[in-house]
Amino acid sequence: MHDVIGIGLGPFNLGLAALLDPIDDVDEVFLEARDEIAWHPGMLLPDSRLQTPFMSDLVTMADPTSRHSFLQHLKETGRLYPFYIRESFYPLRREFDAYCRWVSQRLESVRLSRRVISVTFDEDRLAYVVRASTPDGEETYAARSLVVGTGTPPHVPDSCAGLPAEVHNSTYLRRKPQLLECRRVVVVGSGQSAAEIFQDLLATDDGREREIIWLTRSPRFFPLEYTKLTLEMTSPEYVDHIHALPPERREALIASQAQLYKGISGDLVDDIYDALYAAGVDGPPNARLFTNTAVTGSIQETDGTYRLTVKHADTGEERDIETDGLVLATGYKHEVPAFLAPVADRIRWDERGRFDVTRDYRVDVDGPPIWVQNAELHTHGFAAPDLGMAAYRNSFIVRGITGRAVYPIETRIAHQEFGLPEVAPLRQDVSV
Repeated sequence: MHDVIGIGLGPFNLGLAALLDPIDDVDEVFLEARDEIAWHPGMLLPDSRLQTPFMSDLVTMADPTSRHSFLQHLKETGRLYPFYIRESFYPLRREFDAYCRWVSQRLESVRLSRRVISVTFDEDRLAYVVRASTPDGEETYAARSLVVGTGTPPHVPDSCAGLPAEVHNSTYLRRKPQLLECRRVVVVGSGQSAAEIFQDLLATDDGREREIIWLTRSPRFFPLEYTKLTLEMTSPEYVDHIHALPPERREALIASQAQLYKGISGDLVDDIYDALYAAGVDGPPNARLFTNTAVTGSIQETDGTYRLTVKHADTGEERDIETDGLVLATGYKHEVPAFLAPVADRIRWDERGRFDVTRDYRVDVDGPPIWVQNAELHTHGFAAPDLGMAAYRNSFIVRGITGRAVYPIETRIAHQEFGLPEVAPLRQDVSV
């Protein structure tokens, strides 16, 4: 009987495992389906960087003294001084991936190659029973609480639903040699991944001629808004504000904030322009960029090529584009894991069949607790997928598991206020 079972080991649950590690009176186990920890391996381009500073590692924002910090990783691997001399807050994605793997190898609670099949509830023991497949058969675990952190699988829009799953950008590096042999590569998407892939293809000089087309339905290539007062919206106060709103208002507000967490790094936008400019010295670059252009239909031909039907939002025109190379950088979207079906009656749901997540990240109806990681965008706002807020959420979960505030939880960090202000009246002397 464990105190808690974590299902999934992306950065969020891995951070929780690291924060629970020094707590002697908690018995935890974390189950991961993969054979090793890997963070978006299909997008670990050589020079790609995190969009958040190194302090948004697995533990620092909850416990700056943790032995599982990114700086400790750099020290133990002999890279602390090079990182210092580099003078950048933003680690390479490849080194963040290596850091996550380093942490996982230090934790006795981690169990790899355990794919969860089902979660049931034992009424007699008031415990969740988790059944998982392993290379040698099956294993069963029991715990007084659960933390579900299974991540967000690749999302393919309905207009491309019939295409092979491999066209999603999550497989880009594995497919890159094949894409480089294509006469035309179409990249669909408006965010950081689409921009990084377009830049990578543009920068590849292998002697072959290919046309690169970048399509986005967005009205422009939005840069990620990263000003300091906007960053204050990833704060306890703003999460309080969002969570307290009526659901319909919350939905509309979150839908309007895509550029706050789905945009492209401003320096990457500039780098792409500079690359296009340099390529244009010898004539027009063999690259085309289209905004306001949505993919409304698609088929894969018998010869393996793709036919995309695209429509322009302003003109209403519609036409087909043929291509032998395609990358859908269309993001990721949360799905409720099928293994929770046996305990669905113990979970809070909203009207759209999503988790109805409480302010402290629980979804159970009336205990024992079930917490979720990065499944609360619709209830807590765009802080949900933010690496910098992960340790804050995990501090809540640790408090719920232990019954005490092991890691202090900030309640107010922002200079601005997000609700209607309460301002005291000016005092005036009244003469009689």
